[in-house]
Amino acid sequence: MSTIKSQLTAQDIKTLCDKIQKNNYIDPADYDHFNIKRGLRNSDGTGVMAGITNVCTVEGYYIDDGEKVPREGHLYYRGINMEDIVNACMAEDRFGFEEVVYLLLFGSLPTKEQLDNFTGILARCRDLPEDFIEDMIMKAPSPDIMNKISRSVLALYSYDPNPDDTSLENVLRQCVHVIAQIPAIMAYAYQVKRRSYYKKSMYLHPMKPEHTTAQSILRSIRADKKFTDKEAKLLDICLMLHAEHGGGNNSTFTTRVLTSSGTDTYAALAGGVSSLKGPKHGGANIKVAQMVDHFKNGVNDITNEGEVADFIRKVMKKEAGDGSGLIYGMGHAVYTRSDPRAKILKAKALEFSAGTEFEDEFKLLSLIEQLTPEVFNSHKSVQKKAMCANVDLYSGLVYKMLGIPSDLFTPIFTVARVAGWSAHRIEELLTGGKIIRPAYKNNNLKNEYISISDR
Repeated sequence: MSTIKSQLTAQDIKTLCDKIQKNNYIDPADYDHFNIKRGLRNSDGTGVMAGITNVCTVEGYYIDDGEKVPREGHLYYRGINMEDIVNACMAEDRFGFEEVVYLLLFGSLPTKEQLDNFTGILARCRDLPEDFIEDMIMKAPSPDIMNKISRSVLALYSYDPNPDDTSLENVLRQCVHVIAQIPAIMAYAYQVKRRSYYKKSMYLHPMKPEHTTAQSILRSIRADKKFTDKEAKLLDICLMLHAEHGGGNNSTFTTRVLTSSGTDTYAALAGGVSSLKGPKHGGANIKVAQMVDHFKNGVNDITNEGEVADFIRKVMKKEAGDGSGLIYGMGHAVYTRSDPRAKILKAKALEFSAGTEFEDEFKLLSLIEQLTPEVFNSHKSVQKKAMCANVDLYSGLVYKMLGIPSDLFTPIFTVARVAGWSAHRIEELLTGGKIIRPAYKNNNLKNEYISISDR
C-alpha cells in the first residue's frame, strides 16, 4: 500500500517545531495560581462534577471531612452490582453480554422473552451494508484496527437514509445497529490488516445469527472457525466487564461532549472509538502486553520477587521499559483498594493459566500487582494511600490465552464499550440540554499587530 510522502524536510520540521515550542510554554505554577483543574480533576484527584447520570456508578473511595479515603471498588450498571450480574451468568452457565447491553440501554433487566427478542434483533442487525466491506474496509487497510473502526463507523452515516435525525427513535435504531455491526467491522479490518501488513491469508467468515457476540468474534477471527463453549463464555465475561464505566471516563465523556453539540450518532460514537484508542485509556491493555515483554527480556526469572521488584524500580526511574516511568495496569483515577473488574479477570486468568505455558506470566502479573505499591511509595516523593491493579493488567493475558492477537485487544474493548457510549448518548440527548463548553484561561499578553514590512 502506498503512503503519503512528506514534503517537509527534517530541517523544516525542526525550525517550525522550535517556533511552536517557544510560543506555547506555560509555567506549571500558573495552573495553581489560577486554580485550573487540569484534566478536570480536583486537587485531591477526584473528578470535577460535570453532569448527572442514571447509567452507571463507579465507586473507589469516599470523602470524610473533606479527605479522600480509599475503599474497595464497586461498579454498578443501572444500580445493579456488576459483579452480581457476572456471577449470576457464571453460576447459570450462560452468556450475559447481550443482557448487559439491554440493561444499559433500557434501564432494567430483561425478562427471558425480552432478552431472547433483543438478542435476535442484534443478530439481524449484524449485516453490514452492501459493498461496505469492499469499499470501506478492504480498499484502505489500516495499520491500527481502532482507526479503521472509527473510519468505518463514520462511513455508516453515508448508508443511513436518515442520518441526522436525533429523535429518540432514530438514535436508538442507529445505536443498536452500530452495537451489532462493530464486531464484524473489527473482524474484517483485522483480516485486511493480516493480508496487507503481515502478508498472510485472509479468511472472511460470515457471522451466524444463532451466535452471541462473543461466539461471533471467536468464529470470525479463527481460521478454522472453531471455539469451545468455555472460551466463548470467558470472552463474554470480558465484554460484560468492559461494557460501561460511568460518564466521566475519557471516551464516554467524549461521546457526551460530541452529543451535546447536536451532531449525529456516527460522529459521536466514532469520537468515542478515537478516544478509547489512546494508551492512557483503552490502549493501555496493549501497553501492558509490551511491558510484560520488557520484563521477560530484562529479568532472568519473572517469578522471582526480588528480581521483579528491582526491574519495577528501573522502570520507574525510566532506566527500563518504554522510558515513560509508568507501570501499566496499576493505578486508577477512581479505584483505590481494588478494581472489581480486575478481581474477576485475575480469578479467570488464574483458572485458565494453571498448568499451561501462561502460568509464569500470570505469576509475573501477580508480582507486579503485589510489589508496585511498595516500590512506588519508596521511590516517589508523593505517597499513595492505596494503589490497585486495574482491568488492563490481566485483560491482555486473558485475550492471549484465548488466542486473540494483540491487534484486537483494544478493539474488543470497543465492541463492549459502544453499549455504554450509546446509553450515555441517549441520556445526554434526553437530559443534557446544553452544549458542554468549559473555559480556558488565556495566559498570553496582548500584543500589537506589526506590519509585515516592520517585522
